[in-house]
Amino acid sequence: MSAASVSLWRQRLFGTPATAVVTLLLAAAIAWLAIPIIRWALIDASWRGTTRADCTAGGACWVFVKARFGQFMYGLYPQGERWRADLAGILFVLAIAAIVLAPPRLRLKAAVATLVVLPPIGIWLLAGGFGLRPVETREWGGLMLTLFISVYASLIAIPLGILLALGRQSQLKVVRLVSVLFIEFWRGVPILAVIFLASLLLPLILPGGVGIDRLARAVIGLGLVIAAYMAEAVRGGLQALPPGQREAATALGLTYWKATGLIILPQALRISLPAMTNEFIALVKNTTLVLVVSILDLLGIAQASLADPAWVGMNMEAYVFSGSIYWLICFALSRWSRHLEMLGRRQHR
Repeated sequence: MSAASVSLWRQRLFGTPATAVVTLLLAAAIAWLAIPIIRWALIDASWRGTTRADCTAGGACWVFVKARFGQFMYGLYPQGERWRADLAGILFVLAIAAIVLAPPRLRLKAAVATLVVLPPIGIWLLAGGFGLRPVETREWGGLMLTLFISVYASLIAIPLGILLALGRQSQLKVVRLVSVLFIEFWRGVPILAVIFLASLLLPLILPGGVGIDRLARAVIGLGLVIAAYMAEAVRGGLQALPPGQREAATALGLTYWKATGLIILPQALRISLPAMTNEFIALVKNTTLVLVVSILDLLGIAQASLADPAWVGMNMEAYVFSGSIYWLICFALSRWSRHLEMLGRRQHR
């Protein structure tokens, strides 16, 4: 750290007697809270062993997490088939990297190709069939299921939300009315009720012999609710654009869809990116609600593992571990969103 930085921080933290007192009080409060937590989680924790009897240090028993790590990650997915979940995750990461690293002129094509090809491959790898052993969705769980629900619900929510936002500003009254009714209905219904009704009521409505998997119903329900919120986020970006943008596109002879796709929507999405990221983070956390229909995501597996008589009382370890994973995912999303926002600003200049 340079001398200028040290001087700047000294001025900010101890520039006046009042700021110095506030800094010292906050430092004392942080130490008072952090030291016991660090002692419990790290210093006095038990790290080695295979059973509860090995947890004798008096702190956190991370032996429990070590023993249940496979379930935390994959749920009840067959151990010999877990490579399929790993491969699906690797393909997803590689696809995101390819989109980010692609030249700007090819980025849209790479994104469209990913949206067309990757989702069916992911379902094939996880569910099986066509040469792979079928694995029922009731065996899915853990972090794998949390990520699956988040990704596939967002594949419904993002494009549908964009269409609803455009529909809400449409000059056609019928389209605008349908978009408003859809958005207001799904925004007004609790997500828990949507998941519960999608799981229990939908099979009663469908004709006999027609069924939709329980996990698919939960994903569709979450996707429809988040789409309504995404639509409002995108609408905010559309309203932030000056009307001269569309007028200029019309003067150049561009049709509505060309003007929207090439000029209006890219700028609106750049403005709406923080709000859309916030909705996606909310989606990741709302995946825990699928527990009400006996779908064991990461938090559901954590709660189910506490029912094992051999590990009764490991509530703190289970919730701290699962909560830390949720925090890491949401923090990574927020930083990535910040990076894309700064990149968009530089390109806009």
